[in-house]
Amino acid sequence: MKIDDFDYELPIDLIAQEPANPRDSCRLLVVEGDKITHKHFYDLAEMLTNNDVLVINRSRVFPARLLGRKESGGRAEILLISKLGDFRWLALGKGVKMGQRICFADNYFGEIIKIYGKEVEVKLNFGEEVIEEIGIVPLPPYIKSDGDRREEYQTVYAKETGSSAAPTAGLHFSKELLKKLKKKGVEIEEVVLQVGLGTFGEVTTKNIKEKKLHSEFYEIDRPTALRLNEAKVAGKRIIAIGTTSLRVLESVVENGKVQAKRGRTDIFIYPPYRLKFVDSLITNFHLPKSSLVMLVAVILGEKWREVYGVAVKKKYRFFSFGDAMWIR
Repeated sequence: MKIDDFDYELPIDLIAQEPANPRDSCRLLVVEGDKITHKHFYDLAEMLTNNDVLVINRSRVFPARLLGRKESGGRAEILLISKLGDFRWLALGKGVKMGQRICFADNYFGEIIKIYGKEVEVKLNFGEEVIEEIGIVPLPPYIKSDGDRREEYQTVYAKETGSSAAPTAGLHFSKELLKKLKKKGVEIEEVVLQVGLGTFGEVTTKNIKEKKLHSEFYEIDRPTALRLNEAKVAGKRIIAIGTTSLRVLESVVENGKVQAKRGRTDIFIYPPYRLKFVDSLITNFHLPKSSLVMLVAVILGEKWREVYGVAVKKKYRFFSFGDAMWIR
């Protein structure tokens, strides 16, 4: 398999800079066998039935981007990745050096205490509550915005803080749409995958040889696993909302059943992988040559090129704030 096999041409003006308003009014490209149809996301209320189970990722994006100034003068930026201990974080640092002290706001400081290549360890003198107050939600590099978009770049069902990037397929759900689906008897199950910055990284030959991606924390509890297994046995359709939910489910399958687990997964799903539990996927349109396009190709085969070509021709909006696709 070659990385270039998953490239495609995308006009830059199709990269969405703003989300649809309201959320569920975005367009929805539906792929079923050889048939491609064009809907809106709110049409899921009519298309889904009580034979469907949606699996959502309830992870919450936190404002991990901290802007400050060095004591020596000049700007500095820290992007928190994961917590290492009391007030200590693994982070990406821009314009920082070992031992530097950074002021983020009045009496709120951080000190660079270790450097690991591109990553640093920073010790803060404040906790998560202050981070929520002074931090900025980091946006993907292709969204050109200096503002804080924490409300837009967050699912309406987000609960557990920990992601550096949003599980973007879920951004299209409104509270009203979820109510309609539940009223119809559509089951909605929750898992957690804390989305890391690696989701924006390029796939390398090393990834393919080792069959591994960046590692991310996940969790699926016992009651959820039991209900999902019962639904599968009953012949219900398991629909992953986004590649993050799909990666969780495929990481915990043993002998055709999902297991209650928590830990870290670096699963890399690309052709000729065969899905073991998930039947269907609702997702966004992804970056060329990315691991997410490769995952879509697992379900669509070579048809993924046709589908993406149609999306470009019909001027669908791409990436995090873009439109959605349902592979039925």
